Amino acid sequence: MCVKIIAEAGVNHNGDINLAKELINIASDANADYIKFQSFKAESLATKEAEKSDYQKSNTKNDDTQYNMLKSLELSKKDHIELINYCHYKDIKFLSSAFDLDSLDFLLDLECELIKIPSGEINNYYYLEKISRQEIPVILSTGMSTINEIESAIKILTSNKLSINDITILHCNTEYPTPMIDVNLKAMLKIKEHFNVDIGYSDHTLGIEVPIAAVALGARVIEKHFTIDRSLEGPDHACSLEPLELKNMIDAIRNIEIACSGDGNKYPTASEIKNKLIVRKSLYSSKDIKKGTKLTKDMIIALRPGDGISPMEIPNLVGKTFKRNLKVSEKITYEDFEE
Repeated sequence: MCVKIIAEAGVNHNGDINLAKELINIASDANADYIKFQSFKAESLATKEAEKSDYQKSNTKNDDTQYNMLKSLELSKKDHIELINYCHYKDIKFLSSAFDLDSLDFLLDLECELIKIPSGEINNYYYLEKISRQEIPVILSTGMSTINEIESAIKILTSNKLSINDITILHCNTEYPTPMIDVNLKAMLKIKEHFNVDIGYSDHTLGIEVPIAAVALGARVIEKHFTIDRSLEGPDHACSLEPLELKNMIDAIRNIEIACSGDGNKYPTASEIKNKLIVRKSLYSSKDIKKGTKLTKDMIIALRPGDGISPMEIPNLVGKTFKRNLKVSEKITYEDFEE
């Protein structure tokens, strides 16, 4: 089972359908499995007086309301259809997170193959209950949440048709960018242990190291924001990967998948077996040795190549009598000793 990589475009299209398509191009070229957008209506998401978070104020460089910011970032229903069709053309799967019930209904009508629940909806009873009536795999982000809150959400999600086996839980921190000290990546393993589900990681750190580490620890889903240009104005650009970084992250994850795919048993692999004779050592004489001499430790040295007697045999050979003369640096064989 391959790690699912979600390239999170989010609202980095800045409300521009052409920029959204360019983001699809980038995600497709980077070989992401999904590109994910965000579906919402500003009036169903925030009051007109709601303030922006500190990181949103910093990244948008103004003190406008959260409502006005969100309004400028909405995608229409027509935009969604156009983007889905373009994703089909670019051979990448479309995904979006709904941030209100109407948007959730709209995405369900589109028959997307996954439902992605954003962190902010983990305590939204009506939202979770609606999803519980579906039979579609769910990915649940858990930023700002405790284990008990996740448990409450899972209880609602599995109260109808949805099975726990259809739920993947993503560890997440919602600070943009997330300080390394706050990543707490081991919490992902605690989630797996507690709920016995597939786990993943939604990353908001700078750089690509943490999602790669998450895969090494067993993440089955990785979600990471990306942008065409980090210098663009908008709430999430500054903590998003640029195109080459996204490609590098995905390539690294695929390499780590291969590296972690062994059976766990320790044995020489086909690629390294040829090095065994070259790198290991055999027993050689460290001085001239006369016939009839009993072997002592100071008479032998371990040298490459390893095509003779293993140095591990030294305890079994000490005290044996040589039946021929040997010169210094001559390979020692079992035939050199008396029976």
